[in-house]
Amino acid sequence: MYKIMTTLILLLLSLLAIAQAQDELAIDLQALQKPNWTAKELENAKVITDFVQNLMNNHNFDYVLQRYNDSAYTQHNRNLPDKVTGLVSFLQEFVEDYPDYNYDVKHIYVDGDYVIFHSHATLKKEHRGNDQKGMNIIDTWRLENGRIVEHWDSIQALDGFMRFYSLISGGNIRNENGVF
Repeated sequence: MYKIMTTLILLLLSLLAIAQAQDELAIDLQALQKPNWTAKELENAKVITDFVQNLMNNHNFDYVLQRYNDSAYTQHNRNLPDKVTGLVSFLQEFVEDYPDYNYDVKHIYVDGDYVIFHSHATLKKEHRGNDQKGMNIIDTWRLENGRIVEHWDSIQALDGFMRFYSLISGGNIRNENGVF
């Protein structure tokens, strides 16, 4: 009887782990990469993919801080705190309110040290894949020697809630960096 109960518990835990893994959105770099990228451009895309996957989808903030906390990171979105630590602290608070927040990368473009993601961000699981919900985001990162040193973005709210959220949160200037 003990073996049967143990087997059933392990099976249940395995099924829960599989279900949780299926809920996580993963960036499919292999499907999004372009054949004309150089080896360096591919490496830059891998760095940004790892950074974004762990930051925006997995919400693995300890990993991001450990791997990418580089004092050279300049944030050009004036509504976000500067440096990786500022970005992580902002997102830690954000995902407390929106734990299902995710970032579905639709396109990746690379030009030397610049990596651009065109993505669909949503706040709720049921909004994933619905292009009438969430935000249309263009993120641009610049790397130097494999390290992320700058970030810019352009965000388009797609629904009424996100337009309202952007309006009420868009006025807080949190860093002194210019937008260009």
